[in-house]
Amino acid sequence: MAAITVSSAGGLLAMLNETHPLLKLHALSNLNNLVDNFWPEISTSVPVIESLYEDEEFDQHQRQLAALLVSKVFYYLGELNDSLSYALGAGSLFDVSEDSDYVHTLLAKAIDEYASLKSKAAESNDEVAKVDPRLEAIVERMLNKCILDGKYQQAMGIAIECRRLDKLEEAITKSDNVHGTLSYCINVSHSFVNLREYRQEVLRLLVKVYQKLPSPDYLSICQCLMFLGEPEGVASILEKLLRSENKDDALLAFQIAFDLVENEHQAFLLNVRDRLPVPKDQPTESVQPKSTGADSSQNEIAASEDVQMNEGTSRESDPSEVIYSERLTKIKGILSGETSIQLTLQFLYSHNKSDLLILKTIKQSVEMRNSVCHSATIYANAIMHAGTTVDTFLRENLDWLSRATNWAKFSATAGLGVIHRGHLQQGRSLMAPYLPQGGAGGGGSPYSEGGALYALGLIHANHGEGIKQFLRDSLRSTNVEVIQHGACLGLGLAALGTADEEIYDDIKSVLYTDSAVAGEAAGISMGLLMVGTASEKASEMLAYAHETQHEKIIRGLALGIALTVYGREEEADTLIEQMTRDQDPILRYGGMYALALAYSGTANNKAIRQLLHFAVSDVSDDVRRTAVLALGFVLYSEPEQTPRIVSLLSESYNPHVRYGAALAVGISCAGTGLSEAISLLEPLTSDVVDFVRQGALIAMAMVMVQISEASDSRVGTFRRQLEKIILDKHEDTMSKMGAILASGILDAGGRNVTIRLLSKTKHDKITAVVGLAVFSQFWYWYPLIYFVSLAFSPTAFIGLNYDLKVPRFEFLSHAKPSLFEYPKPTTVPTTTSAVKLPTAVLSTSVKAKARAKKEAEQKANAEKSLGAESSAAGTNAGKGKSPSEKDGDSMQVDAPSEKKSEPEPSFEILTNPARVVPAQEKFIKFLEDSRYVPVKLAPSGFVLLRDLRPTEPEVLSLTDTPSSTASPAGGSAAAQQGSGSAMAVDEEPQPPQPFEFTS
Repeated sequence: MAAITVSSAGGLLAMLNETHPLLKLHALSNLNNLVDNFWPEISTSVPVIESLYEDEEFDQHQRQLAALLVSKVFYYLGELNDSLSYALGAGSLFDVSEDSDYVHTLLAKAIDEYASLKSKAAESNDEVAKVDPRLEAIVERMLNKCILDGKYQQAMGIAIECRRLDKLEEAITKSDNVHGTLSYCINVSHSFVNLREYRQEVLRLLVKVYQKLPSPDYLSICQCLMFLGEPEGVASILEKLLRSENKDDALLAFQIAFDLVENEHQAFLLNVRDRLPVPKDQPTESVQPKSTGADSSQNEIAASEDVQMNEGTSRESDPSEVIYSERLTKIKGILSGETSIQLTLQFLYSHNKSDLLILKTIKQSVEMRNSVCHSATIYANAIMHAGTTVDTFLRENLDWLSRATNWAKFSATAGLGVIHRGHLQQGRSLMAPYLPQGGAGGGGSPYSEGGALYALGLIHANHGEGIKQFLRDSLRSTNVEVIQHGACLGLGLAALGTADEEIYDDIKSVLYTDSAVAGEAAGISMGLLMVGTASEKASEMLAYAHETQHEKIIRGLALGIALTVYGREEEADTLIEQMTRDQDPILRYGGMYALALAYSGTANNKAIRQLLHFAVSDVSDDVRRTAVLALGFVLYSEPEQTPRIVSLLSESYNPHVRYGAALAVGISCAGTGLSEAISLLEPLTSDVVDFVRQGALIAMAMVMVQISEASDSRVGTFRRQLEKIILDKHEDTMSKMGAILASGILDAGGRNVTIRLLSKTKHDKITAVVGLAVFSQFWYWYPLIYFVSLAFSPTAFIGLNYDLKVPRFEFLSHAKPSLFEYPKPTTVPTTTSAVKLPTAVLSTSVKAKARAKKEAEQKANAEKSLGAESSAAGTNAGKGKSPSEKDGDSMQVDAPSEKKSEPEPSFEILTNPARVVPAQEKFIKFLEDSRYVPVKLAPSGFVLLRDLRPTEPEVLSLTDTPSSTASPAGGSAAAQQGSGSAMAVDEEPQPPQPFEFTS
């Protein structure tokens, strides 16, 4: 009987018209089994089946069966909405665990429907939203099934999308690995939850779940609390850890503080710092509080004396207070940023590997008449030595420097701020020779005075407690617009994001003088001060932008307004709408920046669509260029996407759009060495329009920063291309400037920094994003180039012990050393000898050249084979062309051929503190029998170490602080070189000057 194959559903359909209910039931249940094959035939009888479903005299089961059948027929007809509404009518007969296309499709449809209803309800604040309870039941059955089957990530995804935080909590708590599940959840909420408010709800729930765990993961809790902007919660966790008897808890507190500092949210950190309770305010039992004016160090002394006097009396809790106050001092130093700035400064100084010969080559090839390239060289030097405190190049070329006039002088002085960035103790004394000399009217040039004030801002960027007052006084006591310009920029940097009302008023009064030069800086500075506050100040700024006649001021304000809505996502929409609809193209241009910064790093589809719309439709080239560039900011959390999204724009007929595409890729893929990004930029570096070439060269340098030639041979090709452009007499100024700046960015910070816009915990680094946003404005105003230094973060692993000192210990980088080594120092380029006459060629130099060529070929072959090995090892090696054989006479070092004969080791031992570039992080391993164990496994950054053998004496590294540079414009270079630090400059003798040979 069962083997009969059915060839038509006609008979069963006819049974539907019978009067006896059992016959109808029989027909329905059989049709349900046959619907997959006979749905075209059954579809003709849909009205009949529908009437069965609607007939209330039938029993429940039969009606549900009819609904299920209709639902399946509609599914095959492609009418998913109807299909879903009948599936809801089928109740429990619609089996969510059935593994069929029909069920999968309808479940997806149901979840989408439910999610959109829930989010609409949330947007309109309608608590009792009209959600069909049957739909809710299906979604719940689906969620319960996922949780039962152990598919927790799936359940969490659905729960987040459907705004069912109760189910989300259930999925997390029932999962087998709660910590893993929670961190997955944090990632999901950052990557996929588009609405800021809802994301905060999810994070609040996660904090609640975290705190219920038997061993709470305080690192993650504090990160969440930072996103939520709740300093009280962070302060109470830190206090609890600091008061613990266990030393490891204190280490954990320090680690949390360092992780929070990495996110660069100055106002939040200071808030946490100020909420940590002072030790003397907690007298236990009968302890009298000490005199209130005493600072903590006096307290400690007093407390320890008390302990010695009253051994065994009621004051025995005092030693713990002493320990707490000691730890408190340390953690306040970390939270204020001073500790990390100091350690970074020492690291960059002691590991500085910048190559002065590159600068020398640039300087010699730049014509004196060309002030743009002269300035570019000064910018490149500042960027190359950012944060290293090494200003040898400037001191050796004082007469060359002194040819800078006017704004070039402003830039040259400001460059010192980039070189000495973070030198908080000596900042003032370093800049003293250039600063305005009080009431005497100062004999200096106003340009170098303004530059010096800007430099102080760069030195104290995002950390200006010590310098703010001085900059305010300087701003008030002058009405020279150049000095006001420098003071405004300096103040904005020093007070970044603090929203200080008094400073705001000072800057506003400069803006209202309506001087174009000072007003532009004032506009940007207001934005820096109010970054991310989305305050009503923005409308005040917008009103003034409509009043003033000066384009410069409007442009400064447009960028300033954009900075105020940083990170505010949908809250900023009304302001963005206002700006993008404005008739003034400069304000629309500001609107593009507002979109970029409000949605920075969110990869928000709505923002991307808006930017793409302006990129192709606006009438102003400025706006189009900026709209494309802004995509880089929105997408930096997903760098792989950017080249794909802007690839068509990079081939636009409009050079401004091509320039924007280049910088968008540069900004979002900075420091990643992403192969697709390099492929997109390569053709643009030889574009027909000079400024497009400039943008592409700068962007390429941003993408390639800290990528070695061994991991992508195109890095070497690019270095040679830069050299060729710089040395070529016929190259136009714009590309030359781009090439000079690119050389600086490629070797930034003594070859020890990369450009990072996200911290390791996926939080935006505010300072870095703001720095790049203002940097991209250099199109109009070159001195803003220095803002790029705010985006630099050191590629360092710095392990710290309980005393926050750097102990010497070793760890492993499990990859070939050549993959991540510093670029080789360059040798004297033979091209510079062709200055005047054709020189006679020495026979020895012919031999040397032949030898160099031969060695270069050997090196190329060795690298080819090395590339093959390392690509087998899973790195993205050798994606481009192999290093070209014509290296013989370019700026390549000659590798001694004997070295290459022995095989390269497959790992290297690094000593703390060590340079660890981003691509290397996945290869870092800690040694088994090491004395130190990290509190949290982190491949780079500041990592606190547990000492397993505390009784043994410790060896410290990083003791040479660059304090010797305190003496101002005089002998500090000599002092530096005498300090015996690892300075690349001194390791090899200076190359001889080019000479003429006359027989």
